[in-house]
Amino acid sequence: MNILGINSVYHESAAALLVDGRLVVAAEEERFNRIKHAKPAEFDNPHQLPERAIRFCLNHAGLTARDIDHVAYSFDPRQRRKRYRAEWWDPRLEETFRLRLGQVPGAIDDLLGRSLRQRLHFVPHHMAHAASAYFPSGFDHAAILTIDGIGETAATSLAKAAGTRIQTVETFEYPLSIGFLWEVFSGYLGFSHYDASKVMGLAAYGDPEVFRQQFQSIMRADEVNYGVSPEYLGNSPERHARMEAVFGPGRYEDGEILPRHADMAAALQAATDAAVVAAVRRLKRRVPSDNLCLAGGVALNCVTNELVRRSGEFTNVFIPSAPHDAGTAIGAAFAVHCAKNKRSPERGNDTPYLGPAFKRREILAAVKSAGLKARRSTSPARDAADMIAGGKIVAWFQGRMEFGPRALGNRSLLADPRRPDMRDILNQKVKHREDFRPFAPSVLAEHAEEWFEVGAPTASHAFMLFACPVKPDRRDLIPAVLHRDGSARVQIVSRRSNPRFHQLISCFFARTGVPLVVNTSFNDSEPIVCAPTDAIVTFRKSGIDALFMDDVVLTAKA
Repeated sequence: MNILGINSVYHESAAALLVDGRLVVAAEEERFNRIKHAKPAEFDNPHQLPERAIRFCLNHAGLTARDIDHVAYSFDPRQRRKRYRAEWWDPRLEETFRLRLGQVPGAIDDLLGRSLRQRLHFVPHHMAHAASAYFPSGFDHAAILTIDGIGETAATSLAKAAGTRIQTVETFEYPLSIGFLWEVFSGYLGFSHYDASKVMGLAAYGDPEVFRQQFQSIMRADEVNYGVSPEYLGNSPERHARMEAVFGPGRYEDGEILPRHADMAAALQAATDAAVVAAVRRLKRRVPSDNLCLAGGVALNCVTNELVRRSGEFTNVFIPSAPHDAGTAIGAAFAVHCAKNKRSPERGNDTPYLGPAFKRREILAAVKSAGLKARRSTSPARDAADMIAGGKIVAWFQGRMEFGPRALGNRSLLADPRRPDMRDILNQKVKHREDFRPFAPSVLAEHAEEWFEVGAPTASHAFMLFACPVKPDRRDLIPAVLHRDGSARVQIVSRRSNPRFHQLISCFFARTGVPLVVNTSFNDSEPIVCAPTDAIVTFRKSGIDALFMDDVVLTAKA
């Protein structure tokens, strides 16, 4: 049975394909259309499908539209209609949203060239999130916590899973939305609504005590509960006046970042930590399992994730590589599989490497089309490691593209973590972004505990989802990946999960005695590169010294 999963509500449009219960391919639309997040998160576009991602999934699996048995869409319009409240926002926007949702079946039929009728299934958004985390985890039972901006109407969902069944046990409805609060404050601090990661990075430079009292009136938490003041959400102009009365004028885009901005970010992070840990404790009391799965956009907050992991409420914690909305394409497909089959889908397949790979002839054709000359490397990992050790910035383009927002060694920019100036070089000359933004280390699994306080092992350490403290005696050795608070967003690399990347880091270790490299996404104010042409375009316009695509090497000098 072939099941196509789709997300195109809100943002992070994506597609995924299950073949007989096995996840064989998944990709985000932004990687193909080169528009960040694929499309704006508007009320009038849920029918705009991830067409390129869908076509790629079918082609990769060698299937046609006629071969698709079921389509799973990660949003349920009926649940939205049932639970929506008119006071949340302008009813005209909601009417537009519902009309566009009504166009989804026709849009899918048109794309596939056939009428699906009963073969199209609308899966509740948080159920899709939960399934996207539970089935890849490999757990046979688990408690599941989903926290995002909003699904149909839920902002937080507590669920339990056993075997193939996932059951919601409690929901926190909008406006009790941690995710939306981050969007609001991201905008207030002069960033886009998608820039929660920037606010998270800025928080390490601030003092949470400065605005702690103010935030207690905005987002409060006790032992097993949290609340969010609705006055700071929604679209009313009073919201901005209220924020200015409490915090002072907001920051405009490209305006100077002041200490009070960092203090606001720090207070928001602290309030989030307390709220999420309270939700985790509440879930533990409702679902007494040793296993926890996290999903939803808030599960990309690596600082909070680390606190959850260290809380000890659950022995085992799993977060997928794409806990945000893109992952619901996978989860929706899993949910439909379980509804239509008596057999369980494949469990424990947690690889993020689910996107396209390119043959050497395709790479060479792209190089030729760009009018460039390349050389062949007989040992790309060793040559790249030598260049990194020599202070060069290397683009590493290998194998299948990652699924999720983090580059995990197949579409990455790599550099030397020992250089104190490397973060500024990458931020200013390559990534063209704010100076306070940190960079992550990718470390050999065999040596991770010698350099970082990683604690109990979890497969999710491979996805850059936890901010682990750097060992005090190692901090001066790797300044390029050390954040202001002494932590680093670690990716642990095993030989099994990514042999090519593991070999490169091993070569760097043999040369320098340091078993890790700086790893950031291969992009420059754009989606992560997907195809060889994308890689060459970004390479030519940025300060990257060398580009390794398979064994094909381009250098800036050439």
